[in-house]
Amino acid sequence: MLVEYEARQHGLATVAVACMADAEAVLNQDIDFLCAVLDYNLPDAQHGEVIDLCLANHLKVIVLTASQTETIRKQVLAKPVIDYIPKDSSHCVQAVCQLLLRLSRNKDHQVLIVDDSPSVRKHVAATLERQYLKVHEANDGEQALSMLSMTPGITLVITDYAMPNMDGIALVHQIRKHHEGAMLAVIGLSGHHDDTLTTRFLKAGANDYLQKPFNQEEFYCRVHSCLNAIDSERRLFTLANTDFLTALWNRRYFFSQSEKLPDEEIKHLAIIDIDHFKRINDQYGHHVGDEVLSHVAATLSAHFENDLVARLGGEEFCVLSTREQSTFQQALEHYRQEQVDIIIPVSGFEITVTVSIGVVSAQGGIEAMLHDADRGLYQAKEMGRNCLIALS
Repeated sequence: MLVEYEARQHGLATVAVACMADAEAVLNQDIDFLCAVLDYNLPDAQHGEVIDLCLANHLKVIVLTASQTETIRKQVLAKPVIDYIPKDSSHCVQAVCQLLLRLSRNKDHQVLIVDDSPSVRKHVAATLERQYLKVHEANDGEQALSMLSMTPGITLVITDYAMPNMDGIALVHQIRKHHEGAMLAVIGLSGHHDDTLTTRFLKAGANDYLQKPFNQEEFYCRVHSCLNAIDSERRLFTLANTDFLTALWNRRYFFSQSEKLPDEEIKHLAIIDIDHFKRINDQYGHHVGDEVLSHVAATLSAHFENDLVARLGGEEFCVLSTREQSTFQQALEHYRQEQVDIIIPVSGFEITVTVSIGVVSAQGGIEAMLHDADRGLYQAKEMGRNCLIALS
């Protein structure tokens, strides 16, 4: 009951049973489970039989048990389970739920295993794939760097030390030239009994180090620690760089990204303003105005998913693009026309809004482009709103 309550508090749906017979009945219902949390000793299955039942049904398994003998622990961990958690304190309930949340988030992560031994790569890959992690493999440092450049979704690299062409420490040095430790974690491995390897890996920029052969439970703890740190960094990045109301990039992020574009490159910048937005706030209330902002932002983001879309402030948005000029302006005009026909249902009201757009295409800095696009927006307002003005 405690585990079920805690899991539901974290937004996880649960099915709870008290014996193996009931577990078999649930499995016959063909429910797509994230994981099974199992007691080793059940009234009708006192020796872990329910573990084999769930594994045979291709479920991920966490074993939660008061049976803490070393023999049982080894028997459980010899099976392809995710983890073994003893019921030795109230903390075990939180530990199970944190592990379940980790599993649900693992689908957003990819891991690169770098080792010149195919058997080692296969073993490590199998342990990680149990936890919903997508695994890539490389046989040396050079191949690993190539895979990293082609696969931006990789967030964790697990590398051996002794490899041909480029060893693990040299690989870490190369990785850190392009990837910060907060966004791409590295765990070093080695079968060499060299006391200096830990510090050499860490000083090169690795997040952690393990001696081979490693303990499976410790390995999972180190992997989870790295992934938890990356998830925390992602959350902080999102909080710092997105607008809370609309989920678009905020003004800070917009300027930081636009400054990375070379001045000599031709860029296209549009400022979009919701017409008569103050009337909506005055007539319906600010809570309705917030909903309208969110709907307009979602539509804008859907139309320009490959461009930089941000909320400048208030009811003003901007789009920065480097694609072909006429294509970009056509997309803006199509968005403007579509916005006219969109009905936004909010608090029992059906609201429609129009937008005015000022757009400019130029080289140079973003500040000058914003000034010119704002002049275009002003002209669009002067011409009666709900139109697009492009300035050269």
